[in-house]
Amino acid sequence: MLKYFRLIENHKNYFLLNYNYLFNHIFMFRIKYTTMDDEYEIIKLEKHDTKDIHDNHRNGSLTVVWRDWDKLLANDPKMVYVSSVNPGEIKGPHLHKKRSSYFTCIHGKVVFILKKMDNSYVEIESSSDDPILLKISAGIPSAHINISKDISRILTLADVAWKPNDNEMENVDFDQYNWQKWN
Repeated sequence: MLKYFRLIENHKNYFLLNYNYLFNHIFMFRIKYTTMDDEYEIIKLEKHDTKDIHDNHRNGSLTVVWRDWDKLLANDPKMVYVSSVNPGEIKGPHLHKKRSSYFTCIHGKVVFILKKMDNSYVEIESSSDDPILLKISAGIPSAHINISKDISRILTLADVAWKPNDNEMENVDFDQYNWQKWN
């Protein structure tokens, strides 16, 4: 059973708390942050410990990225891929003209930098230790930088599949952004 409760509302932002009743009768919380103008959303992902079948010791974890019955994504994914970024390297900035994308860092730690329509910048950290699903809407320029000492990997769910020569992506500049702070 899925229930949403509005917690805080102001001019642009609101929080929703989503109670998911799971099979073991424990309530897990999924927090969804969104802007009213739909430039981006941050969804805190469920992360569960997994246990060994013989002696019940913790043997890892499972993070739920997407389930069709959650209805958290506006459109079902049409393409899913994993990209990597080397330590200290930047991917982007660019924007997708037609596609909204959902990103989660599955290994390492990255910071996503978004340029909002009012030309301000938003920095959103994602890591495998504290997983989020970040939606970046079509037309919103973004980049990400690996802030860990190892290669980071990002899982992407896109609502429009990439096709050769579709000219759907456009490189942009973040001239006013302070990239030096990450050195």
